[in-house]
Amino acid sequence: MSRLVRCLRRTVLSANLSPSFSCRHPRICLQPTQNSSFLIVPKFLSSGSYVSEMRKSAFEGNILRLIRSEIQSELDHSPPLKPEDRFGPFTVDERPGEQWVSFRRKFGDKEDIKIEATMFDGSVPSSKSASSDPEDVQLHITFVVNIFKDGQTLEIMCSAWPDTIQISKFFVRKSSKNSPNAYVGPEFEEMEDELQDSVYQFLEERGISDDLAVFLHQYMKNKDKAEYIRWMETVKSYVEQK
Repeated sequence: MSRLVRCLRRTVLSANLSPSFSCRHPRICLQPTQNSSFLIVPKFLSSGSYVSEMRKSAFEGNILRLIRSEIQSELDHSPPLKPEDRFGPFTVDERPGEQWVSFRRKFGDKEDIKIEATMFDGSVPSSKSASSDPEDVQLHITFVVNIFKDGQTLEIMCSAWPDTIQISKFFVRKSSKNSPNAYVGPEFEEMEDELQDSVYQFLEERGISDDLAVFLHQYMKNKDKAEYIRWMETVKSYVEQK
């Protein structure tokens, strides 16, 4: 991706050409030919607008060439896989073109569970390595669990690291009209250890465990690639329009 960005930047800079031969006559322009005579050229053919169109055409052509090359490179070397549509008892909605995916399932007779997860939204240095490589990091995914029951919603804010989930907060919403300033409880890590363990067990009974973290990281790596190609295809289609 960074290679494409660098190439596009060079294309933009190279399009900054010097102005062409100008003409003082309001309607026509005299241009010398090879035998030193002059040719009367209509103003519209030798004006700045004509040169601008030439620049635009070359500029867009170069962008298209770069984007097509990048798309083909991605498809040749590591094409995205068909996304999974299930994770255990959950159905998975890829939500193409968005930065989120959704999971849904029923649990028992009363509970409807929905999980919404972002694509990668942060990172921390890897604790498993002493390497100074800036790319040696653990990627982070935010996901929110909503458990609907009897007109109320239990909302649990979580993080997915490469091989573990981490709860940050949970609270109950009695309606969609809750005040944005409503008290939502303390930070999860400030609670008693026994209570923390019981909440993790509560989620695990509903199929939300460290296995979900592993699945999300594999899924989002593939989605990140698919969305990048989809984005390039969208830009290419826009530039191709006349």
